[in-house]
Amino acid sequence: MPSVKVLEAKKAEVAAIAERLQGACAGVIVDYKGINVADDTALRKELREAGVEYTVSKNTMIELAIKDTSLEGLSSCLAGTTALATSKDDYVAAARILCKFASTHKDFTVKSGFLDGEVISVEKVDSLAKLPSREVLLATVCNVFNAPIASFARAVQAIVDKQNGGDTAEAAAE
Repeated sequence: MPSVKVLEAKKAEVAAIAERLQGACAGVIVDYKGINVADDTALRKELREAGVEYTVSKNTMIELAIKDTSLEGLSSCLAGTTALATSKDDYVAAARILCKFASTHKDFTVKSGFLDGEVISVEKVDSLAKLPSREVLLATVCNVFNAPIASFARAVQAIVDKQNGGDTAEAAAE
């Protein structure tokens, strides 16, 4: 029978995982076996820089944290070595980084993931990983909004230049 102190520590860990999962917009569960310390350190650094929280957790702790939630479907992938990566505001960062890493390390595999509180398959995690980053998407949207305005400004300027064609030549001569 575990001591009261150990039980309280485990309850706190389960509560922390549950809170982390509730606060995340997206997450990925991976099997991390077969990677060396240098690769793991590089992976953790890249994830940290992208704002992704990555931890190795016991399957039992994750299973207790997702019990009776919309993420209970993740329990089917909780076997073997398990690491959990979650992001609070970037939907694709964890999937992009971990899928790229898995493609170069044969024993490192993506098990499953979730998006806005719904469990998604490995195929959906892969397709999510292929999306551009948030910054690229925002830049693309800005360009789409900016293009008609810029075209309109050029058209107005052309009309003004055409009407003032003689005036600008005279002003330049003076």
